[in-house]
Amino acid sequence: MTAARPTATGSPGYTERMPCEPESARRARLLVSAALNTWGMGELAEVGAQVVAELVNNAIDHTRCRVVRVLVTRPTEGVVRIGVADNCKDTPEMGDPDDDSEEGRGLFLVEALSWRWGYDRKRWGKVVWAELEVPAQC
Repeated sequence: MTAARPTATGSPGYTERMPCEPESARRARLLVSAALNTWGMGELAEVGAQVVAELVNNAIDHTRCRVVRVLVTRPTEGVVRIGVADNCKDTPEMGDPDDDSEEGRGLFLVEALSWRWGYDRKRWGKVVWAELEVPAQC
């Protein structure tokens, strides 16, 4: 895996392109943790890292993408948005795993850990995102 540098997106935010492969989940966790720590929100780093890992893994498992883009932004002072963009136009759906299944729970976990989640359709694919509420003391 080649080293890449996250790019500041401006408002504030960070983004990085990554190969659509399992090793990228680790890179995505590091990006989210670094962004949250930079913004003084280290207490959200563990949850943010888990959310982005699930979103990256969903893109790997359910699309034919070659590259994903991870985005970490602050649309408002009280919200951090973590997104994963891919070129697949299929929309994410909650799984329906049976009790013994080891797969199909990713979006349930994202929903449980985040304030809200969703997706934005784009001309070229979609961005699946989850938002975390920023505690008042940050």
